[in-house]
Amino acid sequence: MAEPAEPFTTKSDFAYATLREKILSGEFGPGEVLNQATLARTIGISTTPLREGLRRLKAEGLVELDAHRDARVAELTAEEARDLLELRGSLDPLAVALAAQRRTKADIQEIRAAARGLEPLPSNPAVDDLVAHRRFHAALYRASHNDLLIATLDGLWDKADRYRRLALEDVRGEEERERTATEHELLVEHVVAGDSDAAAAVMHRHVTASLGAKAAARLGVRPVATPRALS
Repeated sequence: MAEPAEPFTTKSDFAYATLREKILSGEFGPGEVLNQATLARTIGISTTPLREGLRRLKAEGLVELDAHRDARVAELTAEEARDLLELRGSLDPLAVALAAQRRTKADIQEIRAAARGLEPLPSNPAVDDLVAHRRFHAALYRASHNDLLIATLDGLWDKADRYRRLALEDVRGEEERERTATEHELLVEHVVAGDSDAAAAVMHRHVTASLGAKAAARLGVRPVATPRALS
């Protein structure tokens, strides 16, 4: 989940960012009805900028709006889970393969700083846990120096956070957590060493066994075969 940007330019920006964080953090769960009058009072704005913020969230697929005064948090679906998994299965390995080719000294410092103390996500993660996990992957993405790829993966990451929470409703075993931690270490090692193929291979395994993949399976999606980037 992205860290919120401040200060806000308009009240609709504030409404958008506030509601978006509440949805992505799980405070507002899938299918939850959002009464606009109540929301406006709660966050201290009128319904007009609130409605504008909700329209932006609708465009991102995070809420549904009806013809009346209520909104509803979008449900989690097998189709979206599958789509996210297919895209990340191809684009994440591409990003780290490019990062291994293009990383700078500053990129390496940022990646190592983000990896320091990083732990696999626990069940019922706090916002700080999600932000730390996001920061690590974002550092790898930025090292690719492909702006379109970075922007695409940033958008996918936000959508995927809701599915990660679904997967984390099941307790993760120690073996799974250790595997995730090892893969994080290997990603740093291979990107720093400039080994594109090894970095892409580890990231492909990482996505295939990710929380997003577990959520997709829980929603009834069969395992998806995705091509390895630059293999």
